[in-house]
Amino acid sequence: MEQDKDAELKTRLNQETSKLRWTELQRHYAGGNVVAVDETLDLIAVAVAIARDDAAAVKKWMADGRLARVSDIQAAAWLQVDLEMWAVVVKPWVLVQRVERVAGMSGLH
Repeated sequence: MEQDKDAELKTRLNQETSKLRWTELQRHYAGGNVVAVDETLDLIAVAVAIARDDAAAVKKWMADGRLARVSDIQAAAWLQVDLEMWAVVVKPWVLVQRVERVAGMSGLH
């Protein structure tokens, strides 16, 4: 039953994932709600973990430096090139990951 819920959540989040330019994410960043997901992680798996409140996984990724709020330095660099990002919302967070790093992910449109 729990696996069915996770599969349904994963499918829904995958369908809600889209490519956005960094300039389109500025207002979310200004609100402190944008979280960068390292390219070594599966964006959808991270979104599911956050939605499921999997504190252990989230804390580990944060401790490893693979999940963190976007820093001012990152934001400025991304703004200069208007970087294209994969983005998915897990309220109140907007999870982002660089597009070119995610090209091998299955199922993302």
